[in-house]
Amino acid sequence: MGKKEQREEKEKRKEEKRGGKGPRRASSFEIALSAISCAVAAAFLALGILSGVLLATGYFIGVIALMLPLAKQFYRGDFLAYCGTVILTVILGAVAKFWDLVPFIMFFGLHPLINALQLRYRWNRVVAFILKAIWFDCTLIAGYFLIYNGFLGGNFLPEGIAEWLNKYIYLVIFVGGTVLFFIYDWLIFKVQMLVNMVIGRIKRQ
Repeated sequence: MGKKEQREEKEKRKEEKRGGKGPRRASSFEIALSAISCAVAAAFLALGILSGVLLATGYFIGVIALMLPLAKQFYRGDFLAYCGTVILTVILGAVAKFWDLVPFIMFFGLHPLINALQLRYRWNRVVAFILKAIWFDCTLIAGYFLIYNGFLGGNFLPEGIAEWLNKYIYLVIFVGGTVLFFIYDWLIFKVQMLVNMVIGRIKRQ
């Protein structure tokens, strides 16, 4: 083997050593970050569901917690954290109110991951928004039947308004839900940017 080949072989070995260490550190960091994400999301989600009055708060904190792995582009870790969150939440007692967990399973727990993939692969914004809005609206319809048993507003709205709302519930959801999703989707993108800044300061040791 000539000197040139020897130098190339030596450089190749150095690259392999550097490449070998990097993925292991990244994998350990991914596991740790995903585990923290899963634990926080499950704890607050279970608390919100079991308390009843803190359901929206539990959902929101759970969604933010699942953004942690995405800050480092750990897509696989985030999906596993999502799966672990659902399982742990059920184990922690949410099985008694499982229907309250369905919207999180169907949409809210996966939405940050889809947003991250949208940016990663540069999906068309308009097409992505339309598909996500339909997904969101379908989740609201599922929640309408599973959580509210197909009748919304009976306890806090006048009878006439409640009847009108439930008569045109699909129109209300697809129009109002799409507008609501536009705001929510924008908010989640902004929150993810904030989470990215915070997690970006953590150095891998």
